[in-house]
This record gives sequence, C-alpha cells and structure tokens, in this order.
Amino acid sequence: MSDLLPRRTPRALAILLVALLLCAPPFYLDVFWLRIGLFAMAAATGAVGLGLLTGTAGQLSLGHSFFLAIGAYGYTWLAGEEPGAGLPTALALVAAVVLAGLAGGLFSPVAGRVRGVYLGVATLALVFLGHHILVSAEPVTGGFNGLSVPPLSAGSFTFDASGPELVVLGVPFGVEERLWYLCLALFAFTWFTARGLLRSRAGRALKALRDSETAAVMGVPVARYRAGAFVLSSMYAGLAGVLLALAFRRVVPDYFGLALSVDYLAMIVIGGLGSVAGATAGAVFVTALPLLMTRYADRLPFVATPGSAGDALGPTEASRYLYGAAVVLILIFAPDGLSGLPHRLRARIRIRRRPAEDPTSATTAVRVKEPTP
Repeated sequence: MSDLLPRRTPRALAILLVALLLCAPPFYLDVFWLRIGLFAMAAATGAVGLGLLTGTAGQLSLGHSFFLAIGAYGYTWLAGEEPGAGLPTALALVAAVVLAGLAGGLFSPVAGRVRGVYLGVATLALVFLGHHILVSAEPVTGGFNGLSVPPLSAGSFTFDASGPELVVLGVPFGVEERLWYLCLALFAFTWFTARGLLRSRAGRALKALRDSETAAVMGVPVARYRAGAFVLSSMYAGLAGVLLALAFRRVVPDYFGLALSVDYLAMIVIGGLGSVAGATAGAVFVTALPLLMTRYADRLPFVATPGSAGDALGPTEASRYLYGAAVVLILIFAPDGLSGLPHRLRARIRIRRRPAEDPTSATTAVRVKEPTP
C-alpha cells in the first residue's frame, strides 16, 4: 500500500489542479469565451461517444447527428409545456439520453452485423430520415422554425437568468456561468466512464474486434459487442444533444444535418482515434475554430465578415477548409492524431539525448572454431 501511494498522489494532485483550473473561467472570462467552452464541452461529450464506436470498436458511423437531434428534441419536448410532456427538466434530461439509447438499440441489430463503409451508408440514411421527421412533424418539433429550449432546473435552482440573481465572490452568475458547471460536471462523468470502459474487459474486447475480427471471434460475441458499442455511443450523443440545446436555447432541424456528422468525424480523426483525450482535443479545435474566425474575421486575410457581399470566404466555410486540411495533414504525418503528439515528442527527445556510440569501442564477435574430432 505504501508503494502505491507515491504513484497515486501526483496523479490525484494533477486531477485536482485541472479541476480547479476548469472551475475558474466563469470568474474571469466574458460571455463569448464561456459560450465557446459550453459548445466545446457539449461537442466533446458526443465526440467521446463516436470515438468509442469508430476508434475503439472500428465501426464507421455517419449518423451521429441523428442521435444528437434525438437528445436535443427529446429534452425540449419532454420538458416543454405546449407542445410537450411537461416533465421536470432533470427527469427530461435523463429521459432524453435514454430515448437516444433506445433509438440506437433499434438500429443495433444492423450495427451488430454490418461493418465498415456499409455501416456508414446505413447510418447515413438515419440523417436524412431524421431531418425529414423534424421538418414534417411540426406539432411536435416546430417544423423549420424549431422550438425554444426550456431551461434546466434542479429544485429551486435554475440554469438561466429568470430566477433570483446569483452573485458569487462578487461575480454575477448569468446563464453561461451557471451552465458552465453543469456542462463541466456532465463532461467529467462522460470522461471517467469512457476511460473506465476502455480499461475494462469490454474495452479490450472492442479493441480486439477493431484490430482483428478473425482472431477476436474465438472469444468475443462480435454482434453483441458491436451492438452494445453502438447503443452506448448513441447515449453519449443524446447527452451531447441535450447540452447543445441548453447552450443554444433553441433547436432547429437544419443544424442536425450531414455536415454535423462530418464535423464529429473530423473531431475524432484530428484528435486521435480510440483516445478520450484526443476526442476532447479534436472537439475543442473543430468547435472553437469557426467561432474564433467569426469574431476576428475583420483581421484575417481572405475571410469576409458575416453578412458582407462579395466572393470572399465566410468564417464558417474558411474554418471547414482549415480543419479539412488538418485532417489530411494528420492522416499523412500523424495518424494517431493530436493525442499521439506527446508520445512522438518524448520519443524524439529520448533519441536526441541518447549518446552516440563510439565506433572504436564496438567489439566484433569472433566465432570460435570447433575442434576436429
């Protein structure tokens, strides 16, 4: 026990330090940076789920935005009054995640038996089906105009500015400040559960399926593990959809299209397949880039400010070109993504620090001749 303490203490201190740093931004940053953080944490939650499915289980999915939409619209309808079920908002959040998992369960027989590009094409149909339903079922979804998202409340505390004014250490806490800690807590739950899964027997089985299905089939029920990975990924996406809905405060069908699914694929490729930290880093990069380019468009070359006339690229289009180029560069020069860069740097430092061998000190092995009988 005493031998384990020195190993665990630095790690516990590092986790505590990171937690304190992540709790500090609402006291120092303005609303713009807090909103970037909210969107990034919501996107990272969904990216971790897709990373488990694609990076760990080796299953390609292009329908991630469909499950995000189920989470976002599920929460909005379940917590809403008209139209809606009028459930308590905390219960509606849990029910929306379960609803996304049930939708993934309905599709899991396909995910358990189909793999690769064929599963990607099959999940692509979910995106178009979901968009059609969101537009057509106007009494439930609000049609093209969408729905306003009811604020989340826990008892008498609400995560919006409609309740009593809240001041902490002299800092007024509005919607973004309150939502920051909610998103941070739910993302921390996502992080630790995903890390625990990767280190468990189920995680090792999924990695075996990804590396060699022929070898894994001897001891792993392939269809069951693939279906389970798809359901779990759908639930993470549903939670991400709820967080996005709370951050945006309005849900519209056009947001949950094919482009969103491609964005999530870019997140896990840039960050590194099969890595929770990599999926988080990729989500922060892909989410923050268009928002930063929109804010600083007037200072960037070849980028037009939003709403301006002309043929120049808008911030959203320019950001898509940039992280599209990032995907190509990652695939060519760093296939393990951003998560693999620290390992690459450490390996290069070790090689440079290794002393060069002196050719004069090398000894040549002499073969001893056996005596002739």
